[in-house]
Amino acid sequence: MKNPMDNYVILISGRGSNMQALIDAKLPGTCVGVISNRPGAAGLAWAAERGVSTAVIDHKAFPSREAFDVALAEEIDRRGAELVLLAGFMRVLTEAFVQRFNGRLVNIHPSLLPAFPGLHTHETALKTGVRIHGCTVHFVTPALDCGPIVVQAAVPVLPDDDADQLAARVLAQEHLVYPQAARGILNGHCRLVDHRVVWDSDATPAGDALRVPVA
Repeated sequence: MKNPMDNYVILISGRGSNMQALIDAKLPGTCVGVISNRPGAAGLAWAAERGVSTAVIDHKAFPSREAFDVALAEEIDRRGAELVLLAGFMRVLTEAFVQRFNGRLVNIHPSLLPAFPGLHTHETALKTGVRIHGCTVHFVTPALDCGPIVVQAAVPVLPDDDADQLAARVLAQEHLVYPQAARGILNGHCRLVDHRVVWDSDATPAGDALRVPVA
């Protein structure tokens, strides 16, 4: 049964290249805001130039992680956002925040989870010697980078890759699969049921998103 959403908000901390991909994709519903925890985030100007409302909730202005998360949640609710899309948002969210938006909070991570959670994924992939790397869109849970997987995309690791080259190859896939996943959730074709991601059979993106593109 479809349960489409009308409004979404995007959280960023920097230039927000995945935010740009989401907005450029002209997703269903309305982007009711781009919110950053950093006043100087370059993505804020990009969004404002395209008529998207922006806001800053500076984490440094709050005495605790919990206080920041409360203010952030209140701003999201004030805008009427039904879906929260993390796009390079460099904050570990508290369990209370995650539970408040359970099933409506989505992130993209630059590895094929459960491999390489956390930071420095490309360097770790190269040190480990994997031949396949990629990215993962997942619902957020209190455990870092462990939420149910919506979609993944894989890329080859080439013999002469450095971290920047590998990161660029992965980022190109992020810009494809994140809008694809967000569209499915907003349309009601993808949802979280009993901690498991369910796609409508006629809307699953697996055939496209799980490819290994030619370098």
